[in-house]
Amino acid sequence: MKRSPGHSVEGLDWAKIRPLLNQALKEDGAWHDRTTLATVPGRSPARGEVIAKGDGILAGLPVMAQAFKQLDPRCRLRALASEGSRLRRGQKIAYLKGFARPLLNGERVALNLLSRLSGIATLTRRFAGKIKGPRLYDTRKTTPLWRLLERYAVRVGGGQNHRFNLSGHVLIKDNHLRLGGGVYACVKAARKLYGKGEFIEVEVESFEQASEALRAGADLLLVDNSSPRVLEKVLQLVRGKMQVEVSGGLTLDNIQKYSRLPVDRFSSGSLTHSAPALDFSIELYPLK
Repeated sequence: MKRSPGHSVEGLDWAKIRPLLNQALKEDGAWHDRTTLATVPGRSPARGEVIAKGDGILAGLPVMAQAFKQLDPRCRLRALASEGSRLRRGQKIAYLKGFARPLLNGERVALNLLSRLSGIATLTRRFAGKIKGPRLYDTRKTTPLWRLLERYAVRVGGGQNHRFNLSGHVLIKDNHLRLGGGVYACVKAARKLYGKGEFIEVEVESFEQASEALRAGADLLLVDNSSPRVLEKVLQLVRGKMQVEVSGGLTLDNIQKYSRLPVDRFSSGSLTHSAPALDFSIELYPLK
């Protein structure tokens, strides 16, 4: 049985992320900070402390460090906590050192990124704690242009990454089914175009659709918004002949009852589109 394409769980692709950081800093006017230009001497050195203002999971310190380096390569961040570690309110997580102006210029963008990524990692960790094994996946419901970073936060939180974009493996969803003639016709069309080596995933909502997908030769069933009873029937039909993914309507309250069933993976857009930010602050002081 073919497996879906793998994804790197290692670091970040800085060649792609640095231009995004520059755009974020430009949006915030970081190179034209009128207040800092008027009030803080240009060569004043400063030190800073990054402090967690809530409990959660840390993700994004390397991104924060890179944001400051975009403004001044001499800025330094020394981490006091590791990515993926559990934080407590009031905990110091990093020290900053550099000239005061770039630290002030990049403060808000750096904090926004750290808050967003840590929020995603925190929610992902909560979901992952409800199920056994590495079976939790994100979706494409990410902030436009920030998918690389948000998917990184999911990994830090203990989740896995689904296909990166539409050019990944075939994933036939409800709108494709309505426009393409149903499950059997869509799977067969994709197989004819791309051949036996293509990984084909198809979204189904009923036992009948699952039967069509199995008959057509799909590789993975995405069972969407189904009750545990329907899911059990689908699993009895499949009996290990194809992978099964559960998605749609998964919450922290109900995912555990699905996790008892022998499904291959769970996917939830809420990991990225509904994660509350984890708040942080930066306290800056003169350095003599």
